[in-house]
Amino acid sequence: MIQIDSTLQPTALEPALAQVFDLAAGKIRRLQARWDAAKGTPVFTVQGAYTSRGWTEWTQGFQFGAALLQFDAADDEEFLTLGRRATVDHMAPHITHVGVHDHGFNNVSTYGNLLRLMKEGRIAANEWERNFYELALKATGAVQAARWTQLEPGLGYVYSFNGPHSLFADTIRSMRALAVSHGLGHRLMGEMDRAISLLDRLLQHAGTTARYNVYFGTGRDSYDVRGRTAHESIFNLNDGAYRCPSSQQGYSPFTTWTRGLAWILCGYPEQLEFLETLPAAEFEAFGGKAAVLARFLEVAQAVADFYIEQTPTDGVPYWDTGAPGLAQLGDYLDRPAEPFNAHEPVDSSAAAISAQGLLRLGKYLAEHGDAGAGARYMQAGFTVARTLFTEPYLSTDPAHEGILLHSVYHRPNGWDYVPPGQSIPCGESSMWGDYHALELALLIRRIAKNQPYYTFFGGL
Repeated sequence: MIQIDSTLQPTALEPALAQVFDLAAGKIRRLQARWDAAKGTPVFTVQGAYTSRGWTEWTQGFQFGAALLQFDAADDEEFLTLGRRATVDHMAPHITHVGVHDHGFNNVSTYGNLLRLMKEGRIAANEWERNFYELALKATGAVQAARWTQLEPGLGYVYSFNGPHSLFADTIRSMRALAVSHGLGHRLMGEMDRAISLLDRLLQHAGTTARYNVYFGTGRDSYDVRGRTAHESIFNLNDGAYRCPSSQQGYSPFTTWTRGLAWILCGYPEQLEFLETLPAAEFEAFGGKAAVLARFLEVAQAVADFYIEQTPTDGVPYWDTGAPGLAQLGDYLDRPAEPFNAHEPVDSSAAAISAQGLLRLGKYLAEHGDAGAGARYMQAGFTVARTLFTEPYLSTDPAHEGILLHSVYHRPNGWDYVPPGQSIPCGESSMWGDYHALELALLIRRIAKNQPYYTFFGGL
């Protein structure tokens, strides 16, 4: 269980945050200088050097979005130029990519950050440049929403790259694309000019994910533990019936892949922040705004509590809470995680994603009358961040291209590099881990300096 430091203040993390961005500057430059775009998108490191993995191109937005976050933190025009130019040169195909559930990762991290920076006055206002970013974001939300499986009235989901029968936990964070597109006044047009609400699809997707990918301890099956998550839910498309949980990257359908949990832990609180800004009239078809926000909050608190309870004391989880090798580690939840153990890898990227969710959930609760619970979640987020922004998780070697060490991609498929002398993957980085480490650092830095609060919809 995470040993939450209730006294840790964000200002105490500022020296560590400064080091994160100092290190990131050199690593972003190094990768940009040597990466050949013809090789595809960098995904994870092998012996400290980024390499590609031709599965889906879901990490390119993190590559260029990291440069934009670096500019945001350091105010160095070099990184703005890099991120802006690369977005124009490489991101257009991602806007119209009909084969993935990753639009919120790729396009909100690039076009979305650029629009936000302009709205905040960090980059010069330019009407046509703003129109360009807005058009990209309008389109990406509609294209993502068109990848749709309708189960019954009021219940449906954006399906994964596995096909229309498959709902991934990950996709809740891609709902950012639908949120921003809706916030810009856009809609998806269907047959016979039928206007399809992007907010409607966002809320349906979130409702379906909550019902089938998240457990609430109500006896749904023999493994119904409150806050546990399933990576994937499978449906029979002949009749729309739910069939079973599944997992692509976790150990089993009945254990919790911690990065899948992390996407939900981050995705619901940030959507709470967005939905809070919308007028009540937009929620009438879903039982009212209060009921919708209450359901999102129920999900967020359940998974946050599970994460806190099922993670080692320093806040970094092992890659799956049911991984079989954990039995060899004894009381592993009663001590800090051990990235160099001989049995199961940790996943620092899940920690970086989860820490952001904990902070957002805590802030939301504190602002809505539950100061005690809010403080607990925020302090948990700061505690996790303190661990990640020091060694052995922070990559201080300038020759290593990663920022956050001990991230894993696909343990079941054996894609992650295992160093000589080790029996498990360790010591490597991922594009999503690095991006979310920078996003977490930027969020905490703004909180510490009392600067404008960082949200994905800040450009609206």
